[in-house]
Amino acid sequence: MGRLTGKVALITGAGNGQGSSEAYLFAKEGAKVIATDIQFDNVSDVVERINNEFPGSAIALKHDVSSEEDWKKVAEEGVNKFGLINVLINNAGILSMQSFTDVTYDIWKRALDINAWSQFAGIKTVVPYMKKAGSGSIVNIGSLASIIAAGGFNPYTASKGAIEALTRAAALELGPDNIRVNSVHPGGIDTQMTRDTFTTEEARQAVTNMVPLKRLGQPEDVANLVLFLASDDSSYITGTEQIIDGGVWIQ
Repeated sequence: MGRLTGKVALITGAGNGQGSSEAYLFAKEGAKVIATDIQFDNVSDVVERINNEFPGSAIALKHDVSSEEDWKKVAEEGVNKFGLINVLINNAGILSMQSFTDVTYDIWKRALDINAWSQFAGIKTVVPYMKKAGSGSIVNIGSLASIIAAGGFNPYTASKGAIEALTRAAALELGPDNIRVNSVHPGGIDTQMTRDTFTTEEARQAVTNMVPLKRLGQPEDVANLVLFLASDDSSYITGTEQIIDGGVWIQ
């Protein structure tokens, strides 16, 4: 307990899955949490649960992460409430499954806007607050799909590959300001997005069979890794790609 005492974390996509697990764990570990999501009802439910257990620890804000104006609004509201922001978890994202021949410009643009541009806009918006605070930790959520080949996920893999490159560039540029930037690349995690993608028990079992640990990851598995990177326990770690996939990528 208390690994994030004194931290104020802005977590996007906090209405379900990995984001909601991160928001809850961060509050449990002492952070104040600015939980955002385009699905406001979902994130409000998450924040209600958090505040029932850890009173005054979190606020819920509606947030279109592809909008730079929305980024400015949620950052300002968060700072007005909690005084600073020194942790950013760029968790929000969408899945995009199309073959090359089926990808249109609109499909491509939507995936890149929500998955990649949003993270750049978030960093751009939050870094001035981190500089005022004297330090910061940024965790960008990518995907195993940009580390190993994943056919049929073309806009998605492109957007997640952009996150890898952005993370390294930001880590280099922001290091002198004591702001660390790392990326996390989950494999198969048991979230609603995964269940919506692999709709049958047979399909989910096929995915599980690919994992050396023979199970899908849980949102809490990812949240624990993100917690470590957000905390001072990882104070000498920046610019890294952290893979969390049960061992799939080593095969």
